Amino acid sequence: MEYFGAIDQGTTSTRFAIFDNEENQVAIHQIEIEQIYPAPNYVEHNPDEIWESVNTCISEVAKKFDLNKLSSIGITNQRETTVAWSKSTGKPLYNAIVWQDTRTQDICDEIINTKSLKDEILHTGLPVATYFSLTKIIWLLRNVKKIQDAAQKNDLCFGTVDSWLLYKLSGKHVTDITNASRTLMFNLHTSDWSMPIIEKFNIPFTSLPNVQPSLSLFVENTELLKNVPITAVLGDQQASLFGHKAYQVGDSKNTYGTGCFLLSNTGTDIVQSQNGLISTVAYQIENEEPVYALEGSVAIAGSSVQWLRDNIGLIDKSSDIENLALLVKDNGGVYFVPAFSGLFSPHWDPSARGTIAGMTRHTNKSHIARSVIESVAYQADELLKAFELDLGVKLSTLSVDGGMTANNLLMQFQADISNLQIQSQKIQEITAFGAGLASYVYINNIRLDTISANQSREQTWSPNMNDNIRFDYLNNWNKAIGKAKNWM
Repeated sequence: MEYFGAIDQGTTSTRFAIFDNEENQVAIHQIEIEQIYPAPNYVEHNPDEIWESVNTCISEVAKKFDLNKLSSIGITNQRETTVAWSKSTGKPLYNAIVWQDTRTQDICDEIINTKSLKDEILHTGLPVATYFSLTKIIWLLRNVKKIQDAAQKNDLCFGTVDSWLLYKLSGKHVTDITNASRTLMFNLHTSDWSMPIIEKFNIPFTSLPNVQPSLSLFVENTELLKNVPITAVLGDQQASLFGHKAYQVGDSKNTYGTGCFLLSNTGTDIVQSQNGLISTVAYQIENEEPVYALEGSVAIAGSSVQWLRDNIGLIDKSSDIENLALLVKDNGGVYFVPAFSGLFSPHWDPSARGTIAGMTRHTNKSHIARSVIESVAYQADELLKAFELDLGVKLSTLSVDGGMTANNLLMQFQADISNLQIQSQKIQEITAFGAGLASYVYINNIRLDTISANQSREQTWSPNMNDNIRFDYLNNWNKAIGKAKNWM
C-alpha cells in the first residue's frame, strides 16, 4: 500500500489528512481557527494561529501514523486571503485579510475608474471585487506603517495562505498558478504577473512570490514533515475539482463549504463568461499547458449556519439546523438572502446586504432555519443557470462535496429546485484528497487519462417537486434578491 498526505488550510479550520492509493482516508486531525471581526466589513485571521494549527494537525496525525510512509504531500488552502510578512524574520506584519472581507470597496471603485487598466483586468479573468487579493494588498500598503517600512527596506512578502505556509516550511517565497490566478493581478494569457497592474499601484515586485505549476516540486524536505516532499499546491476549489477527477472538458463539481463554489473544466481554453462567472486556472502539471475552468462563487453558504449559531444563538451546534428546519413543512413564505459580503456570482453586487423577507406573525425559528438552508440551494441554482447559458449545456447530474452535503434537507431541496440529480462522494474530505492525489500523481509521473474516473457515490438525491411549485419558489427568491440589492 502507498500513502499520500495533504495540508488543508480552510477558512474556518485546518486539517492534515492521509489517504492510501485505494482512496481510503487513513488518518485526519482538524482544528477550528478563530474568525476575527475588528470592525464592520472586516474579516481577519491570525497568520501565526494558522501556522500553529498546521503544526498541531501534523503532530497529532503523526502520533497515529508514521509520516515516513508517505510518498508525497500536497497543500490546499483558502484562496484570495492575503498575508503580509517580513522576509528577514518570517513574522506577520498584520492579520491576514480574509477573502470575505469587504473593506476595500473604495479601492475597487478606483480600479474600475482606471480606464488604462481595462484590458489588463480583463486578462485576469476576474471582475473587480473585494473578494480578490489585489485590493487587499493595496489597502495594506496604504494603511499599515509596518508594511510601508518593510516595503522601503525590501523586507516585504505578500502571499496567499499557501505562500505563507510554504515560507514557514522552507523559507521559499512561492505560490502555485491556481492561487496566483485569484489575485486580480495575474495574466491568464501569459501565465505571469501583470506588470501594468503591479506598477500602477506601486506594489513592490520583489514582494510577490514566484509562480510554479500546481503539480511540481515545491519543497524537497522539512523536519516537520519527516522529509516527505511537497509536490502539489492547489487552491481549495481547484483541489476539490482535482479530487472529483474532473479532468475532461465539461466535468463539473459543486462544493458546499464556508461558501459555495461551482467549477467546470474548460480544458486549455479560457472561456470568458457572459453571465457573471469567472475564468480561472484549474491546475497545471509541470511542463504542460495550464488547464482552465469556469467558476461561480457564492460567499456565504455554511457560514450562514455558523452565523445562525454564533451571532443569533438560534441553534447550539451547526448540525442542529436540519432538525429545527424539519419541524415545519416548508419555509412559510420566508426567504433569507445571506449577502453579508455583498453578492458574488452571478450578481457581483457589493452593495447588497443580508435580508430576511416574507416574515409574518406566523413565522417562527424553524421557518428561519429552513430559509437559511434553502438560501444555499437558491444561490447554487443561480450558478447552475449561468453555467448552462455560458456553456450551452443542460446538466442532468451534479457531483457535490463539502460539509453541508451531510444535510439531507439541503441536498434534496437542491435536487428539487434545480431539477437535476445530486450525487455526493464517499470521500468526505475531497479537497484534501484532491491535493494529496495531485502530489501523488506528480511524484509517480502518472498520466491523468490513466486514472479511473469512477467515484464511489455516497448518496443520490433525485428531483421530486411540481414545476409550478418550483416556479413560485424561484420567483419569490428573485423578489428577495431584489430587496437585498435595494435595502436602503
